Amino acid sequence: MIISDQIGRTVHVPALPQRIVSLVPSITELLIDLELTKRLVGRTKFCVHPKHSVKKIAKVGGTKQVSLEKVAALQPDLIIANQEENDEGQIKALMTHFPVWVSQIPTFAAGLEMIQSVGQLTQTVEKANNIIERSSDAWQKLYDAKRSIKTAYLIWQKPYMTIGNDTYIHDVLRQLGFVNVFSETTRYPTFTLSDLQQRQPHLILLSSEPFPFKQQHLDDLQSVFPSTSIRLVDGEAFSWYGTRFLKTAGYLQELTNSTLTNSTKE
Repeated sequence: MIISDQIGRTVHVPALPQRIVSLVPSITELLIDLELTKRLVGRTKFCVHPKHSVKKIAKVGGTKQVSLEKVAALQPDLIIANQEENDEGQIKALMTHFPVWVSQIPTFAAGLEMIQSVGQLTQTVEKANNIIERSSDAWQKLYDAKRSIKTAYLIWQKPYMTIGNDTYIHDVLRQLGFVNVFSETTRYPTFTLSDLQQRQPHLILLSSEPFPFKQQHLDDLQSVFPSTSIRLVDGEAFSWYGTRFLKTAGYLQELTNSTLTNSTKE
């Protein structure tokens, strides 16, 4: 089978891959939800969902520190990677020996396209289309173009880091009607609290990953931004895709509703 990946490469893949290695946590979860656990022979140590299923799958290192030797020993007939989450040099090295399909997910729409492609790659098109349809319905209910909540989404401390306009998280914020106050930037820029004050966010979201923000961090920021609503949020809900679309729609809706309620009270 010849198929294009999400960075425009043509990939030659067996008609029915039997030994799949996933180097992307979100896609590992998707593959398992597509009932492909028996064909999934390798994963990264960060592929932790669903817990009861991943335990059976061999680890091949981290997303950016893959053991090429361990992958080779598994003799995969399909490797699924991600342009952002994996190391480019390692992925290119794997491409010389194995079929590697690379995903690129800057938007919710690209996430749906990924699900469709994975369905084609693994001959699970019907199940994949069902996930796409249900995800589209669930996320359509989240979208409201009338909302305009100036929001800062923090992913790191020391230095503080946020998200630019070419990231998946930015698109999730857009879906919810949250306006990224760093929308003129790209990738993951650093910033100072003085810079953030000048942007006057109405809402600051502190992610649980990659930096694990806690209540103490919230309290510290609240002292600097006394009139701003600050929330601790589940980072996976904002950065994981695939079947996670279905699992987080309710959480995101509740977050949006509570944020709007608090804004109204203020």
